[in-house]
Amino acid sequence: MKLWVYIVALIAGASLSTEGAIYGELGKTIGKLESSFYNFFVGTIILGIVLLFLGKGSLSHSLKAPKWQLTGGFFGTIYLTILVISVPLVGVGLSMISVIVGQMIMSMIIEHKGWLGSEKISINKEKVIAIILMAASLILIY
Repeated sequence: MKLWVYIVALIAGASLSTEGAIYGELGKTIGKLESSFYNFFVGTIILGIVLLFLGKGSLSHSLKAPKWQLTGGFFGTIYLTILVISVPLVGVGLSMISVIVGQMIMSMIIEHKGWLGSEKISINKEKVIAIILMAASLILIY
């Protein structure tokens, strides 16, 4: 197994919680939608600079990509904007555990159906138990 992938994923999860807390507070200062816009604006500038030096693909190919593959930005915007709204209302912990439960449920459905180019992986009882335990954690955290 590639342990480093799990470590990087844990770091990504920690950074998402930090981001949610920061942008939740920024939303109180500049506005919720403005906070979300600021995130994507700054991210676009940073990624644009990184792309100049490290990019190996071709953005022009996005015109040839299937349209469903271009919807990720839409979902990212929904995710961050809802997080900016929910963190000040229910806290970072409850917001993030809700996000994780939603991610787990949807990822299991996507893999079970083989949607979006994913390998088909059946839902089993261990996965269902994991979802139940995560849902229970929502109740316990709340």
